[in-house]
Amino acid sequence: MHRFHLPPEAWDSAVLGESESHHCADVLRLSPGDKVAVFDGCGREARAEISSVERGRISLKFSAPAKTPPPPCRITLAQAVPKGKNMDLIVQKAVELGAARIAPLLSDRTVVQLEGNDTDRKRSKWQAVALEACKQCGQNHLPEVSEPLTVRAFLEREEKKGLLLIASLQPDARPIKTVLAEHGAAPSAATILVGPEGDFTPAEIALAKSHGCLPVTLGPIILRTETAAIYCLSVLAHELFTAPPAAR
Repeated sequence: MHRFHLPPEAWDSAVLGESESHHCADVLRLSPGDKVAVFDGCGREARAEISSVERGRISLKFSAPAKTPPPPCRITLAQAVPKGKNMDLIVQKAVELGAARIAPLLSDRTVVQLEGNDTDRKRSKWQAVALEACKQCGQNHLPEVSEPLTVRAFLEREEKKGLLLIASLQPDARPIKTVLAEHGAAPSAATILVGPEGDFTPAEIALAKSHGCLPVTLGPIILRTETAAIYCLSVLAHELFTAPPAAR
């Protein structure tokens, strides 16, 4: 069944926005009487029937909506922006793995440097990738893609906001499961910083530690940045979403 995004502010009107209406009527060729699913990005989902099709406007008739609870831990992926289209892949997989937020980082070794309108354009593009991933994988919670920030600016905003982790190649890094076990009670929020190809600089890692970040290792094999992001989110989701308290 095709899924469409209906923001919370449009839920009562039950009318798809221009972009979703275009996709529904002009691309998929759906018509009155066809059944679809809609979600608001905040956990609410409903089956619906198309009641009318007009230019740029699709009206719906809902069945009883259901509410998907958010994961017990709000996970943020703070990802150094890679070159090419790898950030699109990272955003897509972050949605599938239940991240609540994706925070693009501009680190010292980031090849892509964003300024002015490029920042807003990229952020909008990545948010669109996140929305499309939600539609495809059945995720009812739309992650926020925040504005790209330097590592320092991000850490200054995030300090004291739950458990802070940083993927590190330094010898003092420890396995994620070990760090979580020592943390004790499962956190309500966790942030993992993942560096660019070549990792964060020693100065950036030292800065992160000074803001309370705990360095974690991803194993003996050096991973590409997109693989590292998927690895970190997979482990955190397994440990913080599904493991019983006694196993944490």
